Amino acid sequence: MPLVRLTAPALAFVLALTLTAAGAVPRGGMLDGFTIGHLPASTEGASTSDFTYEWGEVAFNSRVWEKRLEDGAARVVLQVLVMRGDRLADLDTTSAFLTEYHERAEDRALTEFDNAGAPGLHGNAEAFWVPETGVAVEVRDPFGLVGPDELMATARGIAASPA
Repeated sequence: MPLVRLTAPALAFVLALTLTAAGAVPRGGMLDGFTIGHLPASTEGASTSDFTYEWGEVAFNSRVWEKRLEDGAARVVLQVLVMRGDRLADLDTTSAFLTEYHERAEDRALTEFDNAGAPGLHGNAEAFWVPETGVAVEVRDPFGLVGPDELMATARGIAASPA
């Protein structure tokens, strides 16, 4: 009889975990009002860290996936940034801000793209868009470990979270 008493709660616990996992946030999680719905396979096994900071009157919420190298150092595989500030009024001002922030050449090659109705720009290692005035989202592949196709799949897999 004691086995039956233990079995029912154990089964209920497993069922609860299964149902919770079925309705869980995708493995990228939520970041400052956005759900990261796609992650490249190269992020498997990576550690994840979140950072909050401000630079140039813009507030940043950043999530970084990094892997340990054989020598013990870490290498960033992928970074997603949600930025908020008056300097991010539209795609042009956001591009200028990111050029300054990342210390990139102003004439770097970027291609326009549409991310669920929001205008964006992308290159081989970055994609960014402005879902609303004063808010920008950027996906970065700083060491070329993800590749342009997965970078864009990740960018297109990010959506505003339901309120």
